[in-house]
Amino acid sequence: MSLFRDDGIVLRTQKLGEADRIITLLTRRNGRVRAVARGVRRTKSKFGARLEPFSHVDVQFFARGGELIGRGLPLCTQGETIAPYGSGIVTDYERYTAGTAMLETAERFTDHEGEPAVQQYLLLVGALRTLAAGDHDPRLVLDAFLLRSLAVNGYAPSFDDCAKCGMAGPNRFFSVGAGGVVCGDCRVPGSVVPSRESLHLLGALLGGDWETADACEPRHCREGSGLVAAYLQWHLERGLRSLRFVDKRPDGTRAQPTPRI
Repeated sequence: MSLFRDDGIVLRTQKLGEADRIITLLTRRNGRVRAVARGVRRTKSKFGARLEPFSHVDVQFFARGGELIGRGLPLCTQGETIAPYGSGIVTDYERYTAGTAMLETAERFTDHEGEPAVQQYLLLVGALRTLAAGDHDPRLVLDAFLLRSLAVNGYAPSFDDCAKCGMAGPNRFFSVGAGGVVCGDCRVPGSVVPSRESLHLLGALLGGDWETADACEPRHCREGSGLVAAYLQWHLERGLRSLRFVDKRPDGTRAQPTPRI
């Protein structure tokens, strides 16, 4: 039997038995980890309140053998709150839906349990901190996180130089399969022609230029979000379940139509 300690973000929880839960976390040193937390669904459990989605926690695991990820799930025996990001997210519908899409994205990009994913972990912590603070539009924060997650996993899109031949930009056409903008000679079937403002916005989000991003017009934000969603779906090979709720109001109606490409 071995004890392991790590800090991580709670991605999701699943009911187990009468009072237990399976907690999925993205941790700093061990990547994605699933662990059993016993008794956390009891009403008097203070431990359970710390292990809710969006929570940044310092967790102790109890595992059989000398490795955290083995034949069975480790036990989550102790948890201390580092930052309760959920308190600034779950009370606002736009922040909540954007945050849920972030958690799902982080889980999808960490397919193998126990493999370190430090950059993805740091991206998620920073994105949830920014989202909870409410300093920027939630959809912009989400798109910035999605673009940077793609980049750290080797799928960085190009928004200026041609993604195929490297021709200096600006270039007009955008192709998710080609890896971003392409020149006229490299244009492939299915390419779209987004506005220059939308491409400039996406470049700003990828590079962390919030002054430019915050000043962007809503129509360009919507167009840019459509490009990001299509590009993400291409590389994940299927869409995010949670992304369909991002542009909807709490009553289920769509607030801002996302362009189809």
